[in-house]
Formats: sequence, structure tokens, C-alpha cells
Amino acid sequence: MTSGQPGTGNTPPTPTGADTESRPATTAAPGTPTQPARPSDPARTSDKAATETTAGSPPDVGAGSGAAPSGDPEAAPATSGPASDTARRGDTKAATKQDAAQGGSTTSASTAKDSTTTKDTGATKDSTSTKDSTAAKDSGATKDTGATKGGDAGKGAKGDDADGPDKADGEAKPVGPERWEAFASAPEPRPSIFTRAGRAVGRFLIHEWTLATLAATALAVLMTWPTLRYPRYTLPQDYWDPSLQAWQMAWSGHILLADPARLWQSNTFFPELWSFAFSDTLLGYAPAGMLGSGPEDAILRYNIMFVLAHALATLGAYALARQLGAGRIGAAVAGVSYTYAPWLLAQAGHLHVLSNGGIPLALAMLARGHGWSLRHGYRPERRHDGWVYAGWLVAAWQLSLGFGIGLPFAYFLAGTVLVAAVLFFARRLRTRQAVPFGRRLFTADLLGGVLFAGIGLLMAFPFYKVTELHPYAERTIADISIFSPPASGFVTAPAESRIWGGLHEGARAALPWHPEMTLLPGFVLYALAAGGLFFSVWRLRQRLLLLVGVLVTMAFAMGTRFFDGTFTYVPLFEHLPGWSGLRTPGRLMLWTTLLLALLAAGAVTALTDRVRELTAQRIPSWPGPWLRMATLLPLLLVTVEGLNTTPHPVVPTQPAAMRSAEGPMLVLPSNQSLDQHVMLWSTSGFPDVVNGGSGFTPRQLDDVRRVSQSFPDQTSVDYLRTLGVRTVVLLRGQVAGTPWEITIDAPVESLGISRQEVGDAVVYRL
Repeated sequence: MTSGQPGTGNTPPTPTGADTESRPATTAAPGTPTQPARPSDPARTSDKAATETTAGSPPDVGAGSGAAPSGDPEAAPATSGPASDTARRGDTKAATKQDAAQGGSTTSASTAKDSTTTKDTGATKDSTSTKDSTAAKDSGATKDTGATKGGDAGKGAKGDDADGPDKADGEAKPVGPERWEAFASAPEPRPSIFTRAGRAVGRFLIHEWTLATLAATALAVLMTWPTLRYPRYTLPQDYWDPSLQAWQMAWSGHILLADPARLWQSNTFFPELWSFAFSDTLLGYAPAGMLGSGPEDAILRYNIMFVLAHALATLGAYALARQLGAGRIGAAVAGVSYTYAPWLLAQAGHLHVLSNGGIPLALAMLARGHGWSLRHGYRPERRHDGWVYAGWLVAAWQLSLGFGIGLPFAYFLAGTVLVAAVLFFARRLRTRQAVPFGRRLFTADLLGGVLFAGIGLLMAFPFYKVTELHPYAERTIADISIFSPPASGFVTAPAESRIWGGLHEGARAALPWHPEMTLLPGFVLYALAAGGLFFSVWRLRQRLLLLVGVLVTMAFAMGTRFFDGTFTYVPLFEHLPGWSGLRTPGRLMLWTTLLLALLAAGAVTALTDRVRELTAQRIPSWPGPWLRMATLLPLLLVTVEGLNTTPHPVVPTQPAAMRSAEGPMLVLPSNQSLDQHVMLWSTSGFPDVVNGGSGFTPRQLDDVRRVSQSFPDQTSVDYLRTLGVRTVVLLRGQVAGTPWEITIDAPVESLGISRQEVGDAVVYRL
């Protein structure tokens, strides 16, 4: 800023530097008009009459030290001597000439201050000579400061004083804050509660996890179609095991509302005890079982949970990959390949196997709570005990769905905690520094671990009682050998695979029990994981550890086929509590698939990062959009490889006789498959039934089936009365080729029982 040189009040300042080009020459004496604005300046032309000063005109206080309008650096009016406040008071000191139009962008208050405090001019700091000068804005243009920091207040462009009459010379004039309020920007209007709610909803809808959840659910509906086409009448793959599991959800929800103490004493396998623990229970789905009643609602409930189980698995694997450091597309590849791996298509009738989404989701939450990721390592500042609690809760819920999948998960968590503790203290000893962890995190792990272990023990107790009452129900190494897949199973797809099912028909025929031995996780997944060993965002050591995990889990999944299981499955079978109850080693392929998915996520993330760098460097960015679209190709391929041809048969209709018959009852014919239908039909009121289907058959049920072959006769009637059976329902549609085909119409008066035709069944009351 250019300051006036000391001298007389009529000597104008000499512009220097850039000012000589940006300001017109000032007049040296009164009577000479100031240079008008150039015609090329439209803003100045409009104010020409207000900025010109003619000879003999009286000095105006508001224009004596006026500032050029903002944005007009070329039309600053000259400051004449009579207008100087210093000359009017007759001050003998050298007055500092004010330059009121410095560039046209500085406010008048800062202009006045700068012009009176420049040390090079030799001006003193007298409050009456250095701070009194004002730089008023052009009349009708922009701001009128009206007052300076410490001296007299200059009048506005209209010559009026907004704060009242002028004070005496040298006397400070109070400047209220309201003087500047007129020039302040208008305050932001406070949004209403509806506006704030709308914004919150909008932010929620576009959040990554909302979009991921919606995408996972939509994909689950499409990939499992036509599960929801006729959800009250059909079941995926077959209607045997799904009927059993539909009953399990219905029973748990019903009994927890009616009589929780009877949870494990179900209405099936009458009069057996602990019958609900004869197979995996899906107890975690009990809240869904509280809604609706009857077989049709049970089927609808099963189909909904079947679809949601796929969605949760996709979301859980996506969350785990994201937490470990993968990008969005890489995490999506991990989620889809984990959920829709071809080998899982053979498990479409086993909801307890498909309900595995809690495993990666719990691991993601626990890793998030501990501030750890595979890509960035341990970051103590990102710890959060709330995520730790949530992770342990999800893990406990996953365990409640069944030990077939939950037990290996429980041992994996125990091993992870042990290894993490050893590494934590080893690092502390090596660095001799306290590694941040915190009491809150320790408390969360302690309480969460106790909760998880408590749920496991409560779930294990009924199964322990079952093995105590039925020791023949325990598995043997011979049983495990029947279901142990060979190495060829890892490249063989099940018949339900739309892409590979027909091509692998010959390979499946060579497998002893192909439903549990076709373990192909996907050729695309194999390729992406192999690429991830060489090109990935994971470090080399991490990639090698993932590869080791893949090979180890494959060896365990082979059961006794890998060197007779001497170094893999057999030690677990003999020494780990509960492991002997796992008869299908091939289901450990779930862990192999998850590790392969993480390797693939690392490769795809590295690819997308590289594409992003290439497109950012190109000018123009073409073919950037095509390169970005190419990164979706791995996701498309793993999705296509997961397409299925799973059948959806219609479930047999509930006999009308079962809606009115009183329990305890026996439904004939009775066998493993038909009894699963009877369990589903019993969801209408849950009467006690002798029938039941599970992973093993109690000896008493075997006796009932054997004795009742001759029903109705005196021996079978007396035996059933001894058990407490009051009703026998004989289904006409199922008696073809059985002994009842002849005896179903035989008279029963001599047996002391009654007989009644109800629909397509005959009801005997004992």
C-alpha cells in the first residue's frame, strides 16, 4: 500500500509501482476537477456524477477521503487539502496523507489503518493524526465505514451520522457492533426437523454399507430364484432336510414363547428326551420362528431365511475383505465368490451349512474393534470396544445356528486369541515398549469371550446328554471315511452348477458320495487367487500365509483321504471335544473358499488401483471409462460361475387328519424321509408325534417302525398303548407296496380301537 509523504495537506501522494498503472492522476489544487472514470469501465461510468468534484464546491466530509468502489481500481478521487481532518484542526505535525483507494478490494477500515501505520513515512502514532483519517466508499456504491479505530468518525456518503451527533475533536466516538451488522452475510436459516431427518435419511441411503446390503439382498434374490416365486409351497433342492429345518425354526420360536423350559424336549421322537438336540438346531433363527404358524408359514419362513442367509454371507465376506484393506470391487469379488462357490450348490438343502455369514462378519467386527487390518497392520488409534462387543455377539449367534459350522469357527477363534496374545507379548518383550491395548478393549474381549463360551457350553450340554443316552449316535473313524472326499473333488462341480454340472457328470460318477464330495470353489476363483500370489495389495509374507491356509484347510477337508488323516483330521477327531460329531470333513471347504476369496480380493484391488492410476495420468482420460468397466469383469465371472439349476419341488400337502388328531400320535408309514414331512405337518399346534428324522435314528423309533408293520393287530396296539400313543394316522397315498396296503380296510372292533376316514387318511384312536 502507498502511504502519503509528510508535507502540506495539499500535496498529493505519488503513486509507485503497480499503483501508477492502476490509478488515475490526482489533482493538486482545488478547482481542478478530478479525472473521470474511463468509458471502458461501466461501473465507474454509472457513478460519474457522484465522483467528480468541481472548483469552488464546499468540501464534503464524507467525500474528503473517499475510497473507490470495490472492484474499480482506476477511479479513485483525489483527496484535497481542505478536506484533511489534520489541517482543519491546525495540527503542527506532519500529517499522513491517506490513500483511500488501494486496489479497490480492501475495506475502508483496513485502508485507514494501513495508511496511518506505515513506518517509512516518519508519521507519528498520535491517535488524533494517524487514526482519524477515513476512507469513505463512493456514494451509492458499497460499504461506508463511517468510523475509524481511534479518532473522529467520518460521515457517510449522505453526510449523516448513524450514531448520533459528532464528538469533539480528539474525543473517541463509540462504535457499536450494530454498525457492521448491516454488512454481514445473512445467517443460515435453521433447518426444520423434517429437513434434518430428510438429510439424515439421504446420507443413510447413499452410505457404502447401505448400498452393499441392498446389493447383497438383491443378488441373493436373483441367484436363488425361483425360491421366492412360490415361497409357501416349494422348497429348494428337495423337501426332506428343508422340511426338518423348517420345523426346527418353527419349534424354537413356538416353545420359547409358550414354555422355554421345554426347548430341548421337542414334540417329535415321542417319548424321547432331548430330542431337539438330535441334529443341528438353527436356534439362532428362533426370532423368525415366532412369526406365523402352521406348515405354510414354516415353508415361507424357511425360504425367506434361505435367501437372507445368502445375502448375509455376501455382506459378511465383503465386510471382512474391506476391513482387511481390499477395495470395493475386490471386496465384492470376495463376497460373491464366498457365497456362490459351486460346491455350496450341493448344500442347498442344508440351511445350517449355508448360514455361514456370521463367520466373516464377526471376524470383520473383531478386527475393526482391535484396529487391525491385513494391509495396514495394527493401528491403536482405531480401536473401538463397541465393535469388539458386536463381533463376539455375532460369533455367539453363529454358534447357535449349529455345531456343524460353528464348532470349527469356535476353535479358530480360540486359536486366533492364543496366537494374538503370544505375538502381543513377544513384541512387547522385543521392543521393551508397552504396546497400546487398553483396559476397555481387554474388558470387551474378556466379557465377549465369556459370552461366546457360555453360549457354546449351553448349546453343548444337550448334545452331551444325547450321546450319554444314545452312545451309538457317536461317529467313528469309519463313518468319517465314508464322507471323506478325494483330491479330485476339488475340481469337480455338483450337478446343480449351471456352468459345470453337465460337463462334470462323469467325474461325479466316480465319487462314492458326490453330494458331499464335489468341492469345486470355482475355476475363476482359483485363477484370481493364483494371480493374487504374484500381483496383490497384500504383502508377500501375507500372501504366503494365505496360501498355507488354503493348503492346510484342503488337507483337513479331505478327512481320512490325506495320508489316512493321521496328521490332519484324526488327531482333531480324537482329542478336540465335540469334533467327533462332525461326520462330513468336506464342509471345511468353507474356510478354503474364504481364504481363496481374500487372495482374489487382493489381486482385484491391485488391478483397480493400477487402472485408477493409469486413467488419472491420461490426458484426455479416454479410454479411462472402458478400463474402469474392465475391472468389473472378475466380479461378473465369479457371479456367472455361481449360477445354479437347483430344483424347487412342491412340498406334500398336510393331511387334513393331522389338523384335528390328538397327540401323542404315530403317522404311518414311517421312515427317515417321510417322517421329516410329518415333523413339518406337526407345526399346526405341535402335538406330540412318535415320528422324527435326524442324523441318527433312536433305537426306540426303530422298534416302533418294526412293530407297527403289522398294525392294526393286538401286539402293535398294546405296544403303542404302552408308549402312550393315543392316535395312529395311516396315509392312503403312501401305503402302496407296504403291508398296510392289505390291512388298511381290515375291521378293528375286536382290538378295542375305533377307525375313522378323514380325507385321504384313516385315523385310529387307541
